[in-house]
Amino acid sequence: MWILALDVGTSSIRAIGYDALGRPLPGADARVGCEPTTTADGGSELDPEELVAATASAIDRCLASAPGPPAAVGASVFWHSLLALDADGRPLTGIITWADTRSAGAAKALRARLDETGVHVRTGAPLHSTFFPAKPTWLREARPDVFASAATWCGFAEYLLLRLTGRLRASVSMASGTGLLDQRADAWQETAAWDTAMLDACGIGPGRLPPIDDAPLIGLAPAWRARWPTLADTPWLPAAGDGACSNLGTDCSDPDRIALNVGTSAALRLVTPAPRAVPWGLWHYRVDARRHLIGGATSEGGNVLAWARRTLALPGDDSALDAALAAVAPDSHGLTALPFLAGGRSPGWRGDARAAVTGISLATTAPQILRALVEAVAYRLAAVYDRLAPVASPGHAVVASGGTLGHSRVFTQVLADALGVPLDVREGTEASSRGAALLALGALGRPAPPPEPSGSLVRPDHPHRHDVYAAARARQGRLYDSIVGPRVS
Repeated sequence: MWILALDVGTSSIRAIGYDALGRPLPGADARVGCEPTTTADGGSELDPEELVAATASAIDRCLASAPGPPAAVGASVFWHSLLALDADGRPLTGIITWADTRSAGAAKALRARLDETGVHVRTGAPLHSTFFPAKPTWLREARPDVFASAATWCGFAEYLLLRLTGRLRASVSMASGTGLLDQRADAWQETAAWDTAMLDACGIGPGRLPPIDDAPLIGLAPAWRARWPTLADTPWLPAAGDGACSNLGTDCSDPDRIALNVGTSAALRLVTPAPRAVPWGLWHYRVDARRHLIGGATSEGGNVLAWARRTLALPGDDSALDAALAAVAPDSHGLTALPFLAGGRSPGWRGDARAAVTGISLATTAPQILRALVEAVAYRLAAVYDRLAPVASPGHAVVASGGTLGHSRVFTQVLADALGVPLDVREGTEASSRGAALLALGALGRPAPPPEPSGSLVRPDHPHRHDVYAAARARQGRLYDSIVGPRVS
């Protein structure tokens, strides 16, 4: 008995087999790369047909090495993507990703006419270019022909399910990441419900969004059934959000553990059965109908390293780049940085924010600039942690994962020092795909597998270093105030 787990990200797609104990099957692992198209005006889109084809290719290769038909298919898909479909289900736009900031002006306009605090309480999301409300509002002005022709607004997770099964469905998890789901307890009678006030605000009716249902689907569209006869009668779960799956995949499924993930971007997240009021600066999503996910995310993480390699002519080799970073002592560079290469998210939620580095002199080196940017990302995550830690259980652990931490020991140490807590680093875990597999096992009624063993423990290097970074965070806050605007309290 095994589970086919998909992990669809903005830079790669994985298809991995897992057994009933949540362990990867040897050889049943395929990866296909993808890359968003970016534009100078803040655009970040993926081609929907290319992404469907890449996902199908990963499934092909995984099935070729797998032991017969899987018991179910689970999927983790990146949150916050928007796709407009015509009446026949054909894409009218590319997949507009979370990193697309072209709707920042629309988000600002929504903030001017709506009670953002009330919106946050109801939907768990601020008014920001990351989320759905700003995107169709922007498209209504920028591309009125598309807005008028759109019969359905969905994300790539729902489009993939529609293409493969012929049925449109959104999981509670994916719906919660849109900024359009009414998350108040009294709004949920028998099923989850879209927030009618927000639908009115962005000019779309509830009939233009997918129905919300976590129930597995059985049966593929004819072309895919012919391609994958072993999946013809396999239960297929509507995809959950990648952040929710990542928490489950690192066994961070209760308030005793906060998950820290650093990939292209970065996030801190906590699963809880019944949250208190969610502090401003954080978001509130769902794992499913009964489990809440509280946290914050930055648009920067490993992409800072990629940008520096490309722009500052730094070493491409991971060990050489880490050595260059290690040679710069903590906050010794005389620089203050804002790391907003793709706009600001938690906790300030300023999509129009851009990166800045001050204090550069003729003596400043490329490794110093990168060290300042890495530390700047850590300070933003520390601000998120300060808000999230009180929601967690006293004495909670912080479990860290993500490709960036596996490639950069220095980045990991900077995070431990800036947060001031030890990090349980899980370098080998494919967190999102494992989480998707665990959700599928749960849908089949299987018992939860035992948690994975702890990883390597990275402790804060010295109490003095946390103090050095605390002073640097205050300096970053003053720069944020002067360039971006007053930060949230």
